[in-house]
Amino acid sequence: MPELPEVETVARGLRVPLVGRIITGATANWPRTIAHPSLDQFRERIVGRRVESVSRRGKYVVMGLDQGYLLIHLKMSGRLRITPASERLDKHTHTTFDLDDGRQLRFRDVRKFGRLYLVDDPSQITGRLGPEPLDDDFTREVFHSRMLRRSGRLKSLLLDQTFIAGLGNIYADESLFAARLHPLRRANTLAEEEEASLYEAIRMTLCRAVENRGTTLDDQGYVDANGQAGAYQEQIAVYGRKGESCPSCRTSIERIVVGGRSTHFCPRCQK
Repeated sequence: MPELPEVETVARGLRVPLVGRIITGATANWPRTIAHPSLDQFRERIVGRRVESVSRRGKYVVMGLDQGYLLIHLKMSGRLRITPASERLDKHTHTTFDLDDGRQLRFRDVRKFGRLYLVDDPSQITGRLGPEPLDDDFTREVFHSRMLRRSGRLKSLLLDQTFIAGLGNIYADESLFAARLHPLRRANTLAEEEEASLYEAIRMTLCRAVENRGTTLDDQGYVDANGQAGAYQEQIAVYGRKGESCPSCRTSIERIVVGGRSTHFCPRCQK
């Protein structure tokens, strides 16, 4: 968390206020947040750059600059907001960028797992990511070709960012429920219609989550670039609902651990 829908929502929220702005200063009081290059080089290279685009790749916010790219991975608790420079700094705000209009882009990260990268080419960081599941060229045929010779468990496969970019725990569970597939099913056991159902479920689930500006759980770990919560949590079928009733058959939702990740499913709908 955040996953593709949340990062997409953040990127969209930053696009209008950031594009065209010039970065006039940068501070970082938690050096590990700057993953590349060194902190001194980062400060030297980022100042004076103009933001020309804001987009997303996988779980990264990607800012195209007039020279190079700034990539930000929010990890578990990262938040990006644009505020007046005069606004009091939160103690969890570890990185700030001064803008030429008197505001600041602030990166707040309670757990300090988020990372920033300043690179010449975004593929230096995102090169190993799989295809974007909502892109028009991610067709049923492309999905089938990527499923060939895969034998791992479906839940683990969906979390593999080199297989498909952007899915995480929430939307993997929700996609598997929508496709009526058990998270421990092996990828090479799917019939053609089951594989097609999974493809459609992934795209449908992510589209709906983007439309609802992502998922804000009880821990309030995610809010968008305007500080607003998402709304997709109101539509969640299984994730985080252990012991509650399945919305389709009223069976109690179960929780298991797959690859170290908490996994929720309906034992009746997802045999």
